[in-house]
Amino acid sequence: MKTFAANPATRERNWLVVDASGKTLGRLATQIADALRGKRKPEYTPHCDVGDFVIVVNAEKIAVTGNKLEEKRYYRHSGYPGGLRSRTLGEMLARRPEEVIRLAVRGMMPRNRLSRQQLTKLKVYAGGDHPHAAQKPEPMEVDAR
Repeated sequence: MKTFAANPATRERNWLVVDASGKTLGRLATQIADALRGKRKPEYTPHCDVGDFVIVVNAEKIAVTGNKLEEKRYYRHSGYPGGLRSRTLGEMLARRPEEVIRLAVRGMMPRNRLSRQQLTKLKVYAGGDHPHAAQKPEPMEVDAR
């Protein structure tokens, strides 16, 4: 009996849609990261991209616990001296709610080339509609926990 290892010719990718309204940010991000990597499938192979495409809608209605809206900060640096800028989670949700989910999922992925490629399969939209109806996405079951 040989051990099965998935490869790009044998993989099967599905399209999943997730409604983020009322879901906790970190708990949703872990499940999205698992779906992108393919860890929800029995044919999961660590060195091959066997994950699904994930569409996240209603990103602006995400929930967080505690005082994270005022206390959690996102940092970025321009590369110049004194170029450190920061925004709170509340400001990020008001300005770019898609980026909040993208950064949370990115933090749950490994730091390598394969996961950067897998992250391109994540499509995040602030509102309730998306342009991927032709792919016939199926709803992804998300644990409430």
